[in-house]
Amino acid sequence: MDKLEAGEVFTITDEQDQDQEVEVLAVLTLDEVDYAAVSFVEDLQQATEEDIDVFFLKVDEENDFAAIESEEEFNKVSAAFEEMMAAEE
Repeated sequence: MDKLEAGEVFTITDEQDQDQEVEVLAVLTLDEVDYAAVSFVEDLQQATEEDIDVFFLKVDEENDFAAIESEEEFNKVSAAFEEMMAAEE
């Protein structure tokens, strides 16, 4: 996988083995690990900014999306994305 960029759309498989399209909203590197803030394309097409569910995924060693498994890592990534988004406003 090349370097991720905001606006890219990918298909992922959810917990119920359903394919879902997600759009990359933002990308950041933290402690030499790439993370993507993504949302379901269907939600983005239907929702206002206040209604959008955002999920954070990391890029693993094989350049595949992986879940963030610890609460500590999630909190660190969430705070970094919030800081990045606030700086852009």
